Amino acid sequence: MSIRSWESIKACYCHHIQEEVALEAELVYPAEWLPDQPPRVLAHRCSQAFRCNLDGRSSCAWAGTNPAFDPFLETF
Repeated sequence: MSIRSWESIKACYCHHIQEEVALEAELVYPAEWLPDQPPRVLAHRCSQAFRCNLDGRSSCAWAGTNPAFDPFLETF
């Protein structure tokens, strides 16, 4: 039987809520009889997206309110 779990991928400081947040991914691990398969990513979310949405201001793509801003995007 496959296993579904939410796991943190990255963490960064969110200036919108003044707190450390994590980018999480919902992963599905294959059953024991398919061990050579990598886990599949079903969805992404921010650990504090609910708090951002309660604020009423547009925040970021992971909260679903501002697709133009991604705080987890690495800039070099």
